[in-house]
Amino acid sequence: MNEAAARRAVLVRAFEQQPASEAWSDADRAWASLAAAKVEGEGAAADALIARRASLAVERLASRDKRVPRLLASVAWPAWIGWAIPVLAFAAGAAADSIGAGRRVNLLAPPLLALLAWNLAVYVVILVRGSWGLVDSRARGLGPVARLLARLAHVTGAAPKRGGKAAADFVADWMQASAGLTAARIGRVLHAAAAAFALGALAALYLRGIAFEYRAGWESTFLEGTSVHALLNSILGPAAALTGIALPDVAGYAKLRFSAGDGVIAAPWLHLYAMTVGMVVFLPRLLLALGNRWLESRLSSRFPLPIDEPYYRALTRTLREEPVAVRIVPYGAQLSPQATLNLNALLTQCLGARTTVSVAPATAFGAEDDVDPRQIVGEANLIAALFALTATPEAENHGAFVDRLRAAAPAHQLFVLVDESTFRQQFGASPRLDERRALWRDFAEQREVAAAFVALEQPDPAAARLLQAA
Repeated sequence: MNEAAARRAVLVRAFEQQPASEAWSDADRAWASLAAAKVEGEGAAADALIARRASLAVERLASRDKRVPRLLASVAWPAWIGWAIPVLAFAAGAAADSIGAGRRVNLLAPPLLALLAWNLAVYVVILVRGSWGLVDSRARGLGPVARLLARLAHVTGAAPKRGGKAAADFVADWMQASAGLTAARIGRVLHAAAAAFALGALAALYLRGIAFEYRAGWESTFLEGTSVHALLNSILGPAAALTGIALPDVAGYAKLRFSAGDGVIAAPWLHLYAMTVGMVVFLPRLLLALGNRWLESRLSSRFPLPIDEPYYRALTRTLREEPVAVRIVPYGAQLSPQATLNLNALLTQCLGARTTVSVAPATAFGAEDDVDPRQIVGEANLIAALFALTATPEAENHGAFVDRLRAAAPAHQLFVLVDESTFRQQFGASPRLDERRALWRDFAEQREVAAAFVALEQPDPAAARLLQAA
């Protein structure tokens, strides 16, 4: 799946996780799934089915809501960023006085020396952030300059005005899904800009050298010839070895001191600095830009959309008409006949007509140690641990129950289903509802499972979407 197809899939997901509307109804959902399955055929890969369905859905959505094309375009990477920033950087490098004021070149303090130091510092930061990112995901985010460029490219902006919650969710979801691709693009632009700046500085330096005579030497309040010899030979030594330009000895450096004379013609020293900048700045930055360009191309053509997430897994089952056996495992809760019928209908709507639902005997509060999870789970390929929202989640009871179920099923086949029916009857849609939901969300996140909240006695029209999201 390429980037454009993934962007459409994320957009459709954002619309489908909202209540049905005139722009996109449950009938439209069913039509898109059926049409995609027919076009791609049986046995098609999951990403191909999702991409085809998203393409068909966006076409219909765009015909009804003129904001949809603008919404997709609002998060697309503008190609002009890739050449405009390096061009401006080249111009800035050419405009800068890369050898200092006047026509005397102080070998200890030309701006080219600062350019070398800056780029070496950047390489250290890249190395540290890369190493840290292997153990801490927080270090993988964009730096301040990269975030500024991202805002300039409109890839981290807010949703278009009056776009609604679907638009806001789409922008947020796409920013998260495309973070790796965005980082590769920004890295490519920044490295190319750094190489262009260095190239501009060197081009201006040689052009000025044609029209003006520059004299090279050094002056310092604290350093003597021995120290200058050690410092400059360590910086310019590799360039001297490559170019064959000999560096002076300690006595030669002493003669270059401006207090002892007017210095020497600067051409050999400028050649050495130019070669050093090429080795330290231009070549490494060019290689880093090419590496990011390769990564960008790979991620753009094979976008890593997380199709193993619950929404896409459920969608794939529906598109392929795979049979799904769902096992409901209540803990400290009972399902009434009406709630059971409603849950069966919701799961069938969410997972497809070939869904079978069975309910295990309820486990009493505190009896989690008596549960044989393998016997309860059976042959089901999707397990829902059912709790009541009236209960407060406790790690030693509810948590132990979920942990026992996880021992019998992979985490991606297990989710927490919280019935809000009794709680709503007692407290209505009060702030306490959100507070109790937050407790159960934290409970589920700590165990790395999804959570869905549904009033099973009287489910609202969006309940199937909530279950699909889990």
